[in-house]
Amino acid sequence: MTGLLASPRLDSVEAIAAHIDLLVGMDPRLATVRDRAGPVQPRITQPGFVGIAKVICGQQLSVASARAIWSRYELLPGALDPVTYLALSEEDVRATGFSGGKFRTVRVIAEAMAAGDLDFDHLETLPADDAVAYLVAHKGIGPWTAQVYLMFCAGHPDVFPAGDLALLKAVQHGLGLDARPTIAAMSVIAEFWSPYRSAAALLFWRYFAVLRDRDGILL
Repeated sequence: MTGLLASPRLDSVEAIAAHIDLLVGMDPRLATVRDRAGPVQPRITQPGFVGIAKVICGQQLSVASARAIWSRYELLPGALDPVTYLALSEEDVRATGFSGGKFRTVRVIAEAMAAGDLDFDHLETLPADDAVAYLVAHKGIGPWTAQVYLMFCAGHPDVFPAGDLALLKAVQHGLGLDARPTIAAMSVIAEFWSPYRSAAALLFWRYFAVLRDRDGILL
């Protein structure tokens, strides 16, 4: 446990398992969810410009579609650096599968980084709510994008993307709720799991995948 406290990033199976154990101690309802989900793997990707571009790429897409588009995008010369991205045409970026809106959002990020107005190293020093606010101040970045970036690129231990549909469905099923929670209600539920909200999100995403794949349940 000492190592976890010294490095709270959720970047290993052991760190996630330790946080999930703490969650179950706080909320015994999660014991069954943990048992059905099984081991939860870390999902850490490169931080900074590449990471935020990858999260933006995946907005409102299936995992398979996002992966296919990203595989084309990352081969585009200049696409992985904020300065060289600014020299790319919308036509070139959209040819990889990006929408016009996603092209413009990534451009806003690239411009802010080039101007020194967006510092991802500084972002990682901020508490979760401040870090989300820091990101959503940039046009095109909403709470879901900011929260997913913090989880998967920064390894932040206390973030819960309450607007994620899979999480809303999984929490309804896992907690035996009569109805799917609203985003506002989900945020309130997740507050109880702080400071381990990221582990809760990873657990419920895994729970969702296991039920879908093993039992054929369409949540």
